[in-house]
Order: sequence, then C-alpha cells, then structure tokens
Amino acid sequence: MTAQESTSTRPYLIRALYEWCTDNGLTPYVAVRVDDSVQVPREYVKDGEIVLNISFDATSALQLGNDFIEFKARFGGKPREILVPVGRVIAIYARENGQGMAFPPPVDMLAGGDVPPVLASAPAPASPAVAAPASAEDRVVQLVGSDDGAKDDGGDAPRPPPVSGGARPSLKRVK
Repeated sequence: MTAQESTSTRPYLIRALYEWCTDNGLTPYVAVRVDDSVQVPREYVKDGEIVLNISFDATSALQLGNDFIEFKARFGGKPREILVPVGRVIAIYARENGQGMAFPPPVDMLAGGDVPPVLASAPAPASPAVAAPASAEDRVVQLVGSDDGAKDDGGDAPRPPPVSGGARPSLKRVK
C-alpha cells in the first residue's frame, strides 16, 4: 500500500485527542464545518460551523469511527441524533485550555477560496506546536486563547482555565 492509497490519519488523531482529553479530565469539543452531509440541529449552526461537546457526560452511544462520528445528545432538552463525517471536522480541542488540533478545511472549501473565520484571524501561538508531516491532510495547529496576554515562560505549567464569559479559543496554523 502506498502513501496515496493509505487511509486518512484524521479519525485516528481525533480518537487520540479525545482520549487525551478524557484521561486528563478535560472536555473534548469538535468544531465541524456543516454541509448537507452533516446531521446536526441547524438552529445551532453559526456561520456554517457548529461546535459540539463530545464528552462522556454530554453524549450517549458515542462512536468515533473512521468515516463518521455518531452520538446522541440533548439540545435545548430535546434528544437528537448527531452524525458528522470525519472529513467535516475542522478541529478537536479541550474546552478548558484550548489545546488540541485543527485540520485543513474540507476540500470543497479550498476550491472556492473560503477560509473559515476561526482559521482566518488567529493570534500567534505562545509556544511552538509539535511538528508533524506537512501534507495537506495533516498540519499541526495549536489552539490558543485569544485573550492570552501573559508572557509564556516556556515551561509546561498548565494554564488556568479561562474565566467564564471570556473569549473563545482561536486557531493559528503552524507550519
């Protein structure tokens, strides 16, 4: 099997980051670019995207497959079945500290030159992300809080969780 014939690394990375979040007591969120193939409550879609809490407490029957992320969740108290093609996931990150990974936007977005707002205007990261292959499929992106004005000392000390009502994490592509 050649590199071009191999399966995407995206579902494996999603599962790994989901496991990392849960092992560390963090809440895994996925950002999804919505189109007709995505089954989510449309009333919660904003600017063509939706952010979903995929933690154990927020979902039931969660399946992180190679092709789809499937689960049941309540939105406004109403149970819904969610079905997200893995290729539509643009990021997975921890709610508490914004650490995670963003993925290149779906191919149909690249053809039209459309860049999601979350990728277009992000501040520079405080520290470099882990290096990864620079293929179009797998570029490492570090999520950082947009209200993070503190100087980074380069240590591994955990950042305090953002204050309730603070700015949402933003994305910065690291090449």
